[in-house]
Amino acid sequence: MANFKIFNRSTRPLYTQNVNTYTSPGIGSLPSSGAASAGESFTLTSGSVSIPASQSLLVQIINTVGSGKSVHVSQISGGATAAAAVNVYSGGTITGGTPPTPQNNLFGSSITSVVTTRQNNGTLDGTPVLYMNMPITTGLYIISLDGALVVPPAQTLTVSLGTGALTASINLSWWEA
Repeated sequence: MANFKIFNRSTRPLYTQNVNTYTSPGIGSLPSSGAASAGESFTLTSGSVSIPASQSLLVQIINTVGSGKSVHVSQISGGATAAAAVNVYSGGTITGGTPPTPQNNLFGSSITSVVTTRQNNGTLDGTPVLYMNMPITTGLYIISLDGALVVPPAQTLTVSLGTGALTASINLSWWEA
């Protein structure tokens, strides 16, 4: 391309060069797609959970100290059978509960996530910092972040959905780099 002129002459027709044609298409994709192909993309789901009155569904990922990787949140999604609020926090403590297993988005991959997880119904303890608050109506919700929320080593991300007597789910997707 060193010999191509960047300006056209007024005495000649406009010079153009096709760079994205049917026979030679350009390809673009999100970073999460490349991470999934490399086995570095994960999804954690709460499943469908019945939440008692005055409680919330809590899902948490903790990027372990010394992991050497940052967690880039791709999407938070799920659903609820009644109006509720989805809150995203930095920090917080979930007492009790279970450690659900993150699934690798490259089916059949043996690569495991660097995060530790926690899930329970209740209230979030500690001193979390609220990053996002989204009231939702009955039905599905999707929060696309495309990696705009980053959890470095030794940091925690918590998602809560509630408060109230309802059935709900939280699906959290991320990649690690």
